[in-house]
Amino acid sequence: MGCVIAGGGPAGAVLALILARAGVEVTLLEKHGDFLRDFRGDTIHPSTLQVLDELGLAKDFLKLPHHKAYGLSFVTDAGEITMANLRGMPGKYDYIAFVPQWDFLELITSAARRYPGFRLLMNAEAYDLIREDGAVRGLRYRDPSGDHEIRADLTVAADGRTSTLRARAGLVPEDLDAPMDVVWFRLPRHETDREDPFLRISGGHMMVAINRGTYWQLAYLIPKGGYDDLVRGGIDALRGPVAELMPWLGDRVGEIGGYDDVSVLTVALNRLRRWHRPGLLCIGDAAHAMSPVFGVGINLAVQDAVAAANLLAGSLRSGAPIPESTLHLVQRRRMFPTRFTQAAQRVVQNRVIRPALSKSFNPPRLPRDLARLPLVNRLARRFIGHGVRPEHVTVKEV
Repeated sequence: MGCVIAGGGPAGAVLALILARAGVEVTLLEKHGDFLRDFRGDTIHPSTLQVLDELGLAKDFLKLPHHKAYGLSFVTDAGEITMANLRGMPGKYDYIAFVPQWDFLELITSAARRYPGFRLLMNAEAYDLIREDGAVRGLRYRDPSGDHEIRADLTVAADGRTSTLRARAGLVPEDLDAPMDVVWFRLPRHETDREDPFLRISGGHMMVAINRGTYWQLAYLIPKGGYDDLVRGGIDALRGPVAELMPWLGDRVGEIGGYDDVSVLTVALNRLRRWHRPGLLCIGDAAHAMSPVFGVGINLAVQDAVAAANLLAGSLRSGAPIPESTLHLVQRRRMFPTRFTQAAQRVVQNRVIRPALSKSFNPPRLPRDLARLPLVNRLARRFIGHGVRPEHVTVKEV
């Protein structure tokens, strides 16, 4: 019966592709009719580029419209500080690629369609689990034609931070606290603007700017639960800080016509203590919601998918029962990278973001080019570029 995966994000799509190329019957469900959602992340780090290379997709990926960032920096009122320089780092890829996530997902699912065992169901929302003899044996979903069932040897919940299947299994994540939410919007980009993405930080305000070619994707950080207060202040409560943080965008803030032109990401930082039940595995945001700090959420999700495929493809292909102890091996392998990354995110949230959202915040004085400090740069680029435990595709194509 193979595998059924709920959630067509990076974790679900990559897992489906690797399993399908290994000869496993796999069905991937995506509850929307397409992948076009602006609030999804863009950053494809070297660890994920390496996975794409191992899957034979790197050349096709690099044909997509993208922007390469070879460093990370933030801009304070006193000037710009370079945090990490990725050039020359070990491995084949020494940059972060910024690609709209819908293009990434189209690439992955298009590649998966080449395998006869792959099936993609769009507009298909998983809403319940099928249980028999104390184990999960598939899921129930609805689409425009009605309610349906899919039975499978393994059901994977990759349906995001508000996972329905996780809730149906009685798995409750531990909340690790996040002090902010994010307001997403876009403004036109001019050819004379800078190229690289950056973080702008000033007392009471923080904003991330991502170059998407013809426009800037902007993420304005607000205190947790503060969106209603922002809206009550009128659209100038958003336009004003944007113009103050980035004066060179001042003549463009009028493009934000109202709050219908923005979307809000409710930031969550959490993780499950247990990622599985008999016949069910949670991966990606369903297992651990990551903060936007360092922009590594997509990459952690992809690493989960690779680890799960490496450990489970053989059993799924043979039709052998998968004991829960085998599912636990996936959690064991991915729990340490999750804990370590979330711990680093919490440090930044509590020591930088939380105080920075207070108007009394004064950024610490740091060298203008931290990347010139060899130890700092080596650690920063290794953590940001490859993560704590990068995974490699070991499952052979059938």
